[in-house]
Amino acid sequence: MTSPAAPSVTRRRQRSTRLTVAVALLALAAVLVAGAVVVSTMALVAAAAVAAVVLGAAATKITHTELIAGRREANRDRAAQAKAYQAISAERIAENRAHTEHLTGLVERTRADREKTVAELEAALAAAHQRAAEAMKSRAEEARRAAEAQIETSALRERLAEAEGRAAEAIVRVAELEQELDVVRAELTARVAEQQPAWRAAESA
Repeated sequence: MTSPAAPSVTRRRQRSTRLTVAVALLALAAVLVAGAVVVSTMALVAAAAVAAVVLGAAATKITHTELIAGRREANRDRAAQAKAYQAISAERIAENRAHTEHLTGLVERTRADREKTVAELEAALAAAHQRAAEAMKSRAEEARRAAEAQIETSALRERLAEAEGRAAEAIVRVAELEQELDVVRAELTARVAEQQPAWRAAESA
């Protein structure tokens, strides 16, 4: 690829050459006029004057052409710079647009992620509330059953106490009956002992 500075260097060399030629023409015109004046020949002075005018016109033309070329070159440089600046501006605008789109996409993704997280947290919170309600209901049910079981236990304890009381009374009654039986047996034994002599006498008769 050709460097952009190469045409500028070439144009500068051409400009330097043209200016050198213009200066040489003016110098030549001055030398001719000076030589004609020294010789003091009318024809030679006239010819030197004409040559000086022609050389001056040529030098002026060369200078004017170089001036026009310089202006055109400056215009081309400014146009090139404007195009370069326009390209740079377009590139920066594209970069800014891409960066803006990237940031917008990042913000959208972040907002979507946050909304998803919020939805998940709300769902988890609702599930936790439901589990807590179920746990409270289960606890109340267990408390009710425990209360019922406690009531039943109290009733069983009362029944057991009554049964134990009745058993104690029965034991006492058995003891009393055993004592009465012992008394009756003792009385019967005594009566039998008292009647044995009479039975024996009756058997002997």
